[in-house]
Amino acid sequence: MKGFFTKLGNILTALRVWTVNLFSLLILVYVVGMVVFALRQMPGKVDPTGKVLILNPEGVVLDQEVYPSKLEFPFAMPEKDQIQSRDLIKLIRTAANDERLRGVVVDFSGVSFAGPSTALSIAAEMQNLKASGKPVIAYSESLSTRSYLVAAQANEIYVHPSGALAISGLGGYRDYVHELMQKLKITIHNYSQGDYKSAVEGLTRNDMSDADREQRTALYQPIWNRMKQQMAAPRDLEPELFQEFADNHVIPLLNEAGYDNLAYATDKGMIDGTKTFAEFRAFMIEKFGKEMSDDEDRDTYPHISWPAYQAQIVPEKETAEEAVAVVFVEGAIQTGDIRPGVAGSADIAPLLRRAHENDKTRAIVMRVNSPGGSILGSDQIRDELEAAAHKGLPVVVSMGDVAASGGVWISTPANAIFAEPTTITGSIGVAVAFPTVENALDHIGVNLDGVATSQHAGWNPGRPVDEKLDAMFARWASSAYQRFVDVVAQSRGKEPEYIRSIAGGRVWLAPSALELGLIDQLGTMEDAIKYAAALAELENYRVDYVVKPLSPSIALLRQFWITAGGSHARSFNLFADSASRLMETLDNLSQPQATVMCTICSVEIL
Repeated sequence: MKGFFTKLGNILTALRVWTVNLFSLLILVYVVGMVVFALRQMPGKVDPTGKVLILNPEGVVLDQEVYPSKLEFPFAMPEKDQIQSRDLIKLIRTAANDERLRGVVVDFSGVSFAGPSTALSIAAEMQNLKASGKPVIAYSESLSTRSYLVAAQANEIYVHPSGALAISGLGGYRDYVHELMQKLKITIHNYSQGDYKSAVEGLTRNDMSDADREQRTALYQPIWNRMKQQMAAPRDLEPELFQEFADNHVIPLLNEAGYDNLAYATDKGMIDGTKTFAEFRAFMIEKFGKEMSDDEDRDTYPHISWPAYQAQIVPEKETAEEAVAVVFVEGAIQTGDIRPGVAGSADIAPLLRRAHENDKTRAIVMRVNSPGGSILGSDQIRDELEAAAHKGLPVVVSMGDVAASGGVWISTPANAIFAEPTTITGSIGVAVAFPTVENALDHIGVNLDGVATSQHAGWNPGRPVDEKLDAMFARWASSAYQRFVDVVAQSRGKEPEYIRSIAGGRVWLAPSALELGLIDQLGTMEDAIKYAAALAELENYRVDYVVKPLSPSIALLRQFWITAGGSHARSFNLFADSASRLMETLDNLSQPQATVMCTICSVEIL
């Protein structure tokens, strides 16, 4: 019997080793195959002379691409390719000044933007491209608000006859689950500071508060008005045409078979007409001439893809010794590492330190695109920026699409704060809320008991919040809010009472923030860099983008992701999506935590 089990053990061990080896071999084959595939997909050297640039990026346009710090299972790569706005702007400007190109075809239907400011800045660059004299032609299967915003800057706009023009605007709805919490016998304890700090309203109310409705209206409407103007002006149309179109001619969630929709858009001059792929190809051949496609045996027009064109752009040689360093804060602020959607203070603080400890750095620009987050993480970033200011280095903050709540907190050491005209900022307040489930446990017959050496040792959300603990939590939240107000007041040279009067968790668009004294100037990141250089009295300088380098494994996986197409469509399931967001909210509130986070500041362009 012993010999039998010994043989059985040897067989199982050999089987396990064989299985592991086979699995490792399959992974190796997959990796080698992906390397070969990636190398074959990389754009080669192409002469753009006499060609039409095909500008059809896919992914999300944002200030700074962010990838995981290390390779872990499961791989948490971004769902969409990331396109740095400065790289896209450089490509567009190069194309505008490139006399070798005969024209540009634009299709941004596969693009989303980090926010309205990013979208409007790319639209402005496209307007400058058209002003260079090259014919710019937009063609897409369908056009959403964001893709039409870019397409509107072209000389001509065409859509596939079975597509649609889905200009839907801004805004949306959120879940209000207070009634559900009551039915589940879950008690929500809310200590948030500020009447406009609506982060946890979804858990404490059954509908939107008047304060939140007021600030959202004041936020969305001016952005929407600016976008309507940007879409209308290039085609000599009235902005209100786009309001009428969105209200009466767009069916939600549908972006195809919009026959009446496209006919109306053509009649009103919003587009120039519809063309099938074959018709558009024939149109382009007639306009730009004919050549044989390299990868297909068919006639086409002379063209160059945007990755191939970008690959042949020669980087400018930096000759200046002195530098303006740019550090990015991209995503929600948390302690720990940088990762997709997260501005990790454990990485950003050292980047700021690296910038101000560099002997060549003469000024620092911190680009903030964050709704805020952790107080501790915000202070860790702020501390390092303050250290740079104490050295006498000029420090300028450039606010992007959103720099609110914690994004304001980290900006306070700056000599000057710039913001884009549609930057969302403010939200000076503190969100503190958490659930306790003592009633739910009592309902299902679960009792908690034990011994502790102090009154609240071992407390957890399974126990109730007594009167004493309730007062302690309230003081804790109030002191965090007061600290926030004092930091902003000191940095802006204002009285704390004044900052409190404009705080309360309320968000502001940059023009209002300028009037209130929360920022110093309206301008782009380029404007902020120039201002920082002027403060440092630099005439000749280079710009150093101080970013965290990708690890070799992440860099390789990133290339696989890009060449293999990392974006995956999600099935639409309203109930599952709502349930998922509810569980995520409850998970985030599973323990008391004071955060400086603006949850309404991310404006999605539909």
